[in-house]
Amino acid sequence: MNDSLTDSAQPAPALERKVGLSSAISLNMMNMIGVGPFITLPLVVAAMGGALGGSGAILGWVLGALIAMCDGLVWAELGAAMPEAGGSYAFLREIYGRHSAGRLISFLYIWQLGFTAPLSIASGCIGLAQYAAYLWPVLNTPVFDGHLHLVSLVAATTCVTAVALLYRNVGTIARMAWVMTGGVLLTIGAVIVAGAMHFHPALLAIPKGAFTLNSGFFEGLGAATLLATYDYWGYYTVCFLGGEVREPGRTIPRAVLWSIAIVAALYLAMNISVSSVIPVAELTHAGNAKFAVVAVLMERTFGGTPAKVLALLVMWTAFASVFSLLLAYSRAPYAAAVDGNYFRVFARLHPRYKFPNVSLLALGAIATVFCFFDLSQVIVALVAIRILLQYVLQQVGVIVLRVRDPGLQRPFRMWLYPLPPLLALAGFIFILLSRRDATREMIYAAVIAATGSGLYLLRARRRREWPFAG
Repeated sequence: MNDSLTDSAQPAPALERKVGLSSAISLNMMNMIGVGPFITLPLVVAAMGGALGGSGAILGWVLGALIAMCDGLVWAELGAAMPEAGGSYAFLREIYGRHSAGRLISFLYIWQLGFTAPLSIASGCIGLAQYAAYLWPVLNTPVFDGHLHLVSLVAATTCVTAVALLYRNVGTIARMAWVMTGGVLLTIGAVIVAGAMHFHPALLAIPKGAFTLNSGFFEGLGAATLLATYDYWGYYTVCFLGGEVREPGRTIPRAVLWSIAIVAALYLAMNISVSSVIPVAELTHAGNAKFAVVAVLMERTFGGTPAKVLALLVMWTAFASVFSLLLAYSRAPYAAAVDGNYFRVFARLHPRYKFPNVSLLALGAIATVFCFFDLSQVIVALVAIRILLQYVLQQVGVIVLRVRDPGLQRPFRMWLYPLPPLLALAGFIFILLSRRDATREMIYAAVIAATGSGLYLLRARRRREWPFAG
């Protein structure tokens, strides 16, 4: 370990502030919408057991939106107060003490990000590949003695392509973001219009006696909300680019809150559109309606050719999400390395375009490997690990910071404090504890926390840093 981590903060070329409000909102929305709602809607319905019909999914998305808004207010306050590259890394470091426990907690955040960020990126790639298989069924062909499908290779290729396109300066990327966001909005708009033109309200009706508040209902609601939470995540993308945002005290809060409001409205409208056309039974059983749901919606309403066009647009949307995720998360290991609290190699910037090229390549490589995993396992592991090792610490942390440092300059102060962090915390705990078989993901989180803590403590002892200082 002699040379694997920086021994002190290293001077590095400064990031350039080129991202304005419109670009920040588009990057957030690209990250949020992505492929999530196009692949998880059937899973949300299935999580509710199908008993509530299409309205069951709506309930999951409404609860997910409320949690997202409460959590978004936390991100908005912290992002405006600490507009640095790395987002949560900077927040956790300052909240819990730059030279004390904050050093360990922020290191653990980056360590877990090395697993959860690639999981998030891989989920978008896998979703894109599923819609590619709708267009070209041959991609479902097993290869290598049945141990692999061609669709997995499409997912991996998607990740490699996104890395290649991100190998340029952030100003060029911001312009590309609007082109990709246009495709995202066109896709979700087409789904809403198709459903509205062939609306069958009977499919949204809740069967008599189905709404029973028992343990099964809350277990299903927890599983559905977990998936909805995954679909909403991304409203904080701008916080990871804090060092590249113009007027961050104004831009970051507005980008976070506007993106949540816009996307929540789009999700609810899309869910109503799909659920009013495709019966629950088809959404919850294997087939095209489960793996390429909006393409099936378009096929039933306008025919095969429009369905294929929409499938291509969903693939565009998925790629935009992967693009945005890689862009944002690559800044976090870079920020930690520059701060002297992560592996030295991640502190490097591209000599010409001034972006964290090593961090980008590393996350892209790990995400490519995760593209060969099952989608549902990827999503559940991602959400559970991140809640335990990031979100809980951040909800508690914003309250700790208010108490410990009331004089800190806060360009944006969350509304109705302290309700937002308390409600977000309650929502995340409900998601974790209400699900059946949640133990496995908690074990994953414990293993990641233990290995990261061990690595940090070995280094801290050698360097005589907290908790071995003085």
